[in-house]
Order: sequence, then C-alpha cells, then structure tokens
Amino acid sequence: MSVLGFALVQFSDLIETMASSKKVITKEEWEKKLNDVKIRKEDMNKLVMNFLVTEGYVEAAEKFRVESGTEPDIDLATITDRMAVKKAVQSGNVEDAIEKVNDLNPEILDTNPELFFHLQQQRMIELIRNGRLEEALEFAQEELAPRGEENQSFLEELEKTVALLAFEDVSNCPVGDLLDMSQRLKTASEVNAAILTSQSHEKDPKLPSLLKMLIWAQNQLDEKAVYPRINDLASAKLEDPVV
Repeated sequence: MSVLGFALVQFSDLIETMASSKKVITKEEWEKKLNDVKIRKEDMNKLVMNFLVTEGYVEAAEKFRVESGTEPDIDLATITDRMAVKKAVQSGNVEDAIEKVNDLNPEILDTNPELFFHLQQQRMIELIRNGRLEEALEFAQEELAPRGEENQSFLEELEKTVALLAFEDVSNCPVGDLLDMSQRLKTASEVNAAILTSQSHEKDPKLPSLLKMLIWAQNQLDEKAVYPRINDLASAKLEDPVV
C-alpha cells in the first residue's frame, strides 16, 4: 500500500473511532494515537524524493539520494533538461522551449495537440508583448487559425489572444491577463507535466496531495470531536483543543 493510501486508512480509522459522539480529546490522548500510526522511514524518504524529482530540485535530490540511500525512479540528468524547458517558457523563449522538448522526445508534442497549441499561443503572446504586432497577426493566421478550425476550444482561445491586438493599452483589455507572468507559469507547468508523463512519472508530487488529505480528514473529524488540530501546516504544531 502506498504511503498516501496508508495515511488515508489511518485517518479514517481515527475518524471512525471518534464517530460515536462528539467528545473532547486531550493533546496527550491524541499524540498517543498518532504515535500508534507506524510509517516506515523508507516510505517517508520516497515521499521526499518524489517531491524533489517532480518539482525539479535536482541538486537537492542528488544530495538526498546520497544521504538517505533513496534512489529516484528516473534519471536525475533528465531533471536538468526538463527544468531548462520550463525556464525557457517562463522567460518567454518559447521557440527554444519547443526545440528542447523535441530534443527530449519529439512524441511529446506530436501526440499532444493541446500542449502544442498552447505553446504556439504563448509564442504569439510573446510577440505581442514585444510590440511585434504585424508578426503576431501573421503568426496567428498561418499557425494558429488552422488549428482553431479543427478544434472549437482552440478557436475560442485564439480569439481571446487576437483580442490583445485591438487595445493600445492592454491594462484596459479584458483579456490582458494573458500578458501576466501567471500565463507563462501556466504554460510552463503544462509542459512540465507532459514531460513527466512521457517519462512514466507522476505529473504532480504526492506531498501536496497528502496535505490536502490531512485537511480533509480534520474537517471530517471536526464534526465528531474536539481535538488538537494542525492549523499551521508549515510547523505541523498540534494546537490545544478549544472547548
């Protein structure tokens, strides 16, 4: 059983134990119950390594591999290549990013038309950002319009992007958010996920899912008992129950 599944079972058992009536659970009682939940150190190490690999912290992953003896499930050298693609998109060098993706695995874009469209859309956005409006319009007509004719959702996104050309002051443009850094980050995240999938690796780290599971479990238990909650996930400090 995975560490996530094991944790879910343990939280569910805790909830079921306290479900008979809403009662006050002291900090001492709660800590004893938590201590009874046994998770192997090896599983915790795999959880940390999964986060480092998925998020692209190659140096930290290498040091953690040496210190903990935990082997990553992919070649750490591929993380550097993946992060180079992500950085290229985040800095607006979309053509360079596309070349790097094709060097990694040309099937990624060949088999993912939505991702390729979004990269091309980002190229057009960067042309507009740099004031190359005529070039952006020509690029839209030659590269994006044909794809929009094949897919209604692509067409709608293309229309939104072309709308940027109609405003001299994009701060007053209803789709001006396309020029925000958040749009670059969104596209970079999509590329990152596609590369991870092509490497048979999860596209999302498990640790955030585990934290979401903790929040869900606490919300469920709130209906059954008053107990020491973890309100600050960063410190994981157990707060005294408020009666």
